[in-house]
Amino acid sequence: MSAQAPSAVVLIRAGRFVPNPHTAADNAFQADAPQGQSADVTSAMALAEMDAVADALREAGVRVHVFADEDHTRPDSVFPNNWLSTHAGGNVAVYPMYASNRRHERRADVLEMLKSSYRVQTIIDYSGLEPDGIFLEGTGAMVLDHVSRVAYTALSHRADTNVLERFCTDFGYEPMAFDAVDSAGVPVYHTNVIACIGTDVAMIALDMIPDPVRRAAVRERLTVNGRRIVELTEEQIRDFAGNAVELRGRTPEGRSRHIMAMSTRARRSLHPEQVAVIEESCDVVDIDIPTIELAGGSVRCMIAGVHLDRRPTGVESPRTPAVRAIDDDPHTADGRDVAGDD
Repeated sequence: MSAQAPSAVVLIRAGRFVPNPHTAADNAFQADAPQGQSADVTSAMALAEMDAVADALREAGVRVHVFADEDHTRPDSVFPNNWLSTHAGGNVAVYPMYASNRRHERRADVLEMLKSSYRVQTIIDYSGLEPDGIFLEGTGAMVLDHVSRVAYTALSHRADTNVLERFCTDFGYEPMAFDAVDSAGVPVYHTNVIACIGTDVAMIALDMIPDPVRRAAVRERLTVNGRRIVELTEEQIRDFAGNAVELRGRTPEGRSRHIMAMSTRARRSLHPEQVAVIEESCDVVDIDIPTIELAGGSVRCMIAGVHLDRRPTGVESPRTPAVRAIDDDPHTADGRDVAGDD
């Protein structure tokens, strides 16, 4: 097992895809489909790109769980990392989402698959905080260092600091929150567009953290265990160079290897010396997904990593995981525990 790089992922094969009008106001990376291009054509192009991502990851030796989504009211369902994360020790988190039309992306069948195929002990569901306007959009809002147990978080209305602290208490992470803005002063909507943390390398746009003290603290924390930093420019960030993810695959001969999955656009934006640093620890796997990137996310956003121990084939789950539902205001009270099926 690799703490940072999961060997399995969940992908959603969305039959309907368009840039979400409910998220355009605060997602500066989002763009409209080409003028005159129908929603059907956009969806078909995106579907081919989703299949290409699944095929490329399988070819790299990553275990891929694909779930079909034919619901035409979920334009962003291709991005499951915003509602789901999994963690060593059998822990799963379900998150509160900012856009109202994204909240029904959460799927019981995905959770059932995780419980049947992997060792799941506890599911903590924070989605009950949505009516109070409190959001934390998973590993979009947080970029997690699973090795040093740090949750790097760019502050925004999609990343409430109170539920961040609660998540960190529940899952054993240190919160490291900071402001991040582009050159026009617009806040970064999700941390995972400006930062990617691998086992031995991190890619991050440190210059987009305006506070020099906080910027230095992030740099120091990222490198304390010897991790190398690839500093990205804002231009590279706009090409989604920060929206990459380290995974653990296998060679055709069965040997374990680490890969850095990113889009072709992101790969092209990197300088040769930056690629050389990444390739000291990872093989770069890039996939061309220009249609999906219209929605303001890239390869990392498409991947919900599975950081759980696999259950032996044919072995039934010995018990029902505890489900802890958080549906109160974290400013005033603790959540309530609910044991039973989710």
